[in-house]
Amino acid sequence: MLLAGGGLRVRRQVAAVPAGSDLETVLVERQTPRALLATARELAGAEAATVLDRTARAGWRWLVPSDEEFPSLLDAITDPPLGLFVRGRITSAKTVTIVGSRKATPYGRQVARLLGEELAAAGVVVISGMARGIDESAHRGAIARGGSSWAVWGTGPDRIYPPEHGELAEELAADGALITEYPPGTPPRRHHFPERNRILAGLATAVVVVEAAARSGALVTARLAVEEGREVLAVPGNIFSEFSVGPNTLIRVGARPLLTPRDLFEAIDVMPASDRQPPPDEGLLQCIAAGELLTADEIATRAQVDVAAAAGDLIALELEGMVRREPDGRYARVRGTPADD
Repeated sequence: MLLAGGGLRVRRQVAAVPAGSDLETVLVERQTPRALLATARELAGAEAATVLDRTARAGWRWLVPSDEEFPSLLDAITDPPLGLFVRGRITSAKTVTIVGSRKATPYGRQVARLLGEELAAAGVVVISGMARGIDESAHRGAIARGGSSWAVWGTGPDRIYPPEHGELAEELAADGALITEYPPGTPPRRHHFPERNRILAGLATAVVVVEAAARSGALVTARLAVEEGREVLAVPGNIFSEFSVGPNTLIRVGARPLLTPRDLFEAIDVMPASDRQPPPDEGLLQCIAAGELLTADEIATRAQVDVAAAAGDLIALELEGMVRREPDGRYARVRGTPADD
């Protein structure tokens, strides 16, 4: 259990040990590197039961592939974890992973939140890494609609990262789950996050990249998803933005463009909640004259509504093709929309 986060070679060595066999004896017979043997001996003396008891008191439990709750999708990937520390509840519902830049633009955050809200409303679990930016926005969107969201960590269960997301972690654990393969005390080391990304990809039916620079962990997640046969979707972005390079490149090499939430629901074969509810508030269109460019604040003032509510409706209208957002952030009505009639 304590070797679960030891890297691909360690996981393969340990996974190959027959049930009931002495771990150290088998590793010696297979000429395992000395460093791994030393780690195994050290951890054997650490009394795994003590670790499990301590984490259980904090609300965490240890799941292995033979447990009924262990996600079957994850167990089937090329490099499955030896086990998972979990706080909260893992269900068998449909799952979608949303990833993107930590330094997301306001537009990227709004799209991620909207997708989180739409998925949660349809009963789909929203998965992300609880990082700043796109991850946080997707989680908060799901929470806002009372849905389930899972956060996969690159640290131990006792190390919240980033530290300011302690309250978010509690909200996620209440109706969703916190997940990590790393034992208590494990800090946020750089190489843990690419490793964590295989779990983000493996847990999901589909992976969505909202914003990502050319060299981004989100693109690693997308590549791993393709290797595991998952659907990958990307939100096209402004060609002048560095955060659009990742998704735009993915689309160029074959990822499905996500132009409206419906594209995502078609990919995962789920009926969107919007099919059973009224469409986005088209009243905002009446506040934008033909050929006019307005900020979200200006539109909200004209409509006499809260700016946050207007921003959400504008994103929904944009994804429905009713308004267009210019590079400077202002909105224009698209010709041929109901307000033009």
